[in-house]
Amino acid sequence: MYYSTNIPSANAIPRFSNLNATDFKSNWADKPFILTEPVRQWPSFRKWSIDTLLEKYGDTVFRAEAVDWPLQIYTKYMSNNEDESPLYLFDCSFVEKMDLKVRSDGDYWPPECFGEDLFDVLGEQRPDRRWLILGGAGSGSSYHKDPNATRRVFPADRYGHMWTNNLASAWNAVLRGSKYWIMFPSGPSHPAPPGVYVSEDQSEVTSPLSIAEWLLNFHAEARKSPGCMEGICNEGEVLHVPSGWWHLVVNLSPSIAITQNFVPETHLANALGFLRDKPEQVSGFGNDVKDPYSLFTAKLRETHPALLERGLAELERLQLGKKRKWDELVGMNGAEGAKLSKDFCFGFGDNDDDAEVP
Repeated sequence: MYYSTNIPSANAIPRFSNLNATDFKSNWADKPFILTEPVRQWPSFRKWSIDTLLEKYGDTVFRAEAVDWPLQIYTKYMSNNEDESPLYLFDCSFVEKMDLKVRSDGDYWPPECFGEDLFDVLGEQRPDRRWLILGGAGSGSSYHKDPNATRRVFPADRYGHMWTNNLASAWNAVLRGSKYWIMFPSGPSHPAPPGVYVSEDQSEVTSPLSIAEWLLNFHAEARKSPGCMEGICNEGEVLHVPSGWWHLVVNLSPSIAITQNFVPETHLANALGFLRDKPEQVSGFGNDVKDPYSLFTAKLRETHPALLERGLAELERLQLGKKRKWDELVGMNGAEGAKLSKDFCFGFGDNDDDAEVP
């Protein structure tokens, strides 16, 4: 695992024992970090292993990318396959299938520092938000940009995509094993990571490489790229993935993890903008939800009216700032203006939105 060693100190993802909600909101909502204490309080951390899960859920069917297998079949595959891009168990219905309690006196609960998930106002109509993840050494999520409101694995993810989530932030907690992460900010002033290709309308972001191929051909270059952050999330630790950050993840050993999306207060304007302006890129909602933006704003108006008004005002400020920048670009002459306008986009969810607003 050469790629996970000798991480430059400038690239190292910060590590803390814990954070409080105020510190997260004020200083860390837009930055990756690893916490070493919260997960160790979970009963699931103390009790879960591949063997204990097999004893209780061996016949339970879980989703492994494009297939649905009983856990006992998947674990046999996980232990014996020699695939270059192994199938990854990634199931969004595990809480119901395993009859888990997600609360402070239950099987696990979100780390408190992340605060309220604003999508909770949607109740049963909210999009998929949490997944159980199992995988053997060498499996993982390769470079992909999922412009969706939620993070879901599709069969194509086996063939070289790098993840970023433009609407929701996420946390990823490792209960067994360890994971190597390499991450990059996204936005108008940040190019895509080496080996990653973005369509003109920003809706498709792919890399025609497996994880192993990307690591072999681009890892050294990526490690030297501006904004690169790397780290190992060990057993009993949880990593924060801010919305808009590219990330590639590789299991260094057989692992069990839980990941969950959330919309923090600090990212409300980005979430509103994405739902309103890119509805064709939103999925994860049930068929009964035809207009996620209207549903979300209506629920927020009922429960958090002042917060909604602040979010809409911030969204308007962001959009006006980007419009001014666009007007400046189209007013330029020659190759410089053409190049800058090609590099500029009106996407929301980028981490340097504020930096781009005059």
